[in-house]
Amino acid sequence: MDFKEHIRVIEDFPKPGISFKDITTVIKNGPVFKEMVDAMAARLRDLKIDAVAGPEARGFIFGVPVAYALEVGFLPIRKKGKLPSDTYSLTYDLEYGKDTLEVHKDAIWPGMRVAIIDDLLATGGTIAACKDLLELAGAEVVSVDFVIELTGLKGRDKLAGYNVESMVTYEF
Repeated sequence: MDFKEHIRVIEDFPKPGISFKDITTVIKNGPVFKEMVDAMAARLRDLKIDAVAGPEARGFIFGVPVAYALEVGFLPIRKKGKLPSDTYSLTYDLEYGKDTLEVHKDAIWPGMRVAIIDDLLATGGTIAACKDLLELAGAEVVSVDFVIELTGLKGRDKLAGYNVESMVTYEF
């Protein structure tokens, strides 16, 4: 299936000059959503992962059903202060400031094989921080997978040396 046909593109949203890629048109269509989840799971099946991780919130949308299809757990990566137990924490730079991501300490063991799933790879800053956080916790990141990749923003460069897969690509 050509998943690009099912992603709505909205020009000048949220501001002029931005070409927004809307995944809600995929997730509202049950058969298309199922096929995308199944395709993502199929690519990961042979990697023998122990868990899928995803950043809030859209990483949850795709990561949870892929984890379910693979019969592995899901590791939510959340903003600081959102998880109730002891966490590993990583602060990283944003374009205009800093942000902090956390994951539960008891969710990860040394050598755990993890795939990260998110909806969009743009500049790569947040997903690189997710990767660094999981590795800080002792996990081995074996794949980083996206629904959409904006190739012109070169986010893949921040993931050099890692298996990076995208279902759909756009220049911007």
